[in-house]
Amino acid sequence: MRYRKRKYFLAGRINLIQRSKIRELFEKASKMEGVISLGIGEPDFDTPDVIKEAAKRAIDEGYTHYTPNAGIPEFREAIAEYYREFYRISVDPSNIIVTAGAYEATYLAFQSLLEQGDDVIIPDPAFVCYVEDAKIAEAGILRIPLREENKFRIDPDELVEMITKRTRMLVMNYPNNPTGATLDKKTAKAIGEIAEDYNIYILTDEPYEHFLYEGAKHYPMIKYAPDNTIIANSFSKTFAMTGWRLGFTIAPAQVIRDMIKLHAYVIGNVASFVQIAGITALRDRRSWEAVENMKRVYDERRRLVLKYLSKMPHLTPFRPKGAFYIWVKIDRELDMSSEDFADWLLENARVVVIPGTAFGKQGEGWVRISYATKKEQLIEAMERMQAALSKI
Repeated sequence: MRYRKRKYFLAGRINLIQRSKIRELFEKASKMEGVISLGIGEPDFDTPDVIKEAAKRAIDEGYTHYTPNAGIPEFREAIAEYYREFYRISVDPSNIIVTAGAYEATYLAFQSLLEQGDDVIIPDPAFVCYVEDAKIAEAGILRIPLREENKFRIDPDELVEMITKRTRMLVMNYPNNPTGATLDKKTAKAIGEIAEDYNIYILTDEPYEHFLYEGAKHYPMIKYAPDNTIIANSFSKTFAMTGWRLGFTIAPAQVIRDMIKLHAYVIGNVASFVQIAGITALRDRRSWEAVENMKRVYDERRRLVLKYLSKMPHLTPFRPKGAFYIWVKIDRELDMSSEDFADWLLENARVVVIPGTAFGKQGEGWVRISYATKKEQLIEAMERMQAALSKI
């Protein structure tokens, strides 16, 4: 008997997800020679030695087995300790899950809190994963614009106008990717009060909390709405540990139980020796000295790139006080979309920048530049851009 070849189909939800425009641009650039990328959102520093040595010791000491789903108790206590020391915030270790980076923490929040018929408010522009996570959760997506005149902060009055009976969650990310904007205390308090008044959750993604400049401060949302806030955080940026996939989420007791159930089936637990390294990252003075050094270098690069951009024709930078990105406006007289300009710059200057539309419709007319790149490469990239733009 002959059998007809079976046709295979993917689940429909997979077709809802869009491929990252950032990755598409990287692939195009990888086929070209002599390209300098100012697109990647990854520290160019190596993980501090003290953290690497802790992981090596942990392997030798037998930390190669399963851990509790939520994470090694001592590590969860170290995270709670960190919030007490840095922000004077009391966090119960039982409200913490160790996750595979902030990516997983964000995914757990969307899947645990949202379902078909619920709405989530997501900033525009915003990091790319939030919208895709919302699609997988089958939630309705509302985009609240971040405007230059408001320093790319969420407008509390506009937020209130958007909230309906279907609104379940608000996503926040400060210091912000892609704009480099920071949140002020007044706005943080106002948003916290709104969340409590309207009984909605805040998912706050805070991986850039230690990269602040010009006197800016970080205001964790858990301080202003503790019973409504879910924190997604990561060791990736702070300690240059992107490849380690180490993060955590903090959530109210009524939420954390369901998040742990899902987490147990998604990954089970984060690698045990990586968690031990995380304890050292939080508690060892030398790891924090490395963070301060990174911050100093990032600030030098930030000022360097701003100096170059301020003299370039056709571009106007927003002055960031956080993260390691600069959000740059393209003059309308160029008559180029964000994607067209990014393509043009790649072809004419061999420099990769990310089109603002990768982060939402409000990003049209802007591009994101990362300065998580060596100083020599930054200077070369800036000079290439200046030369190309001066010919227009």
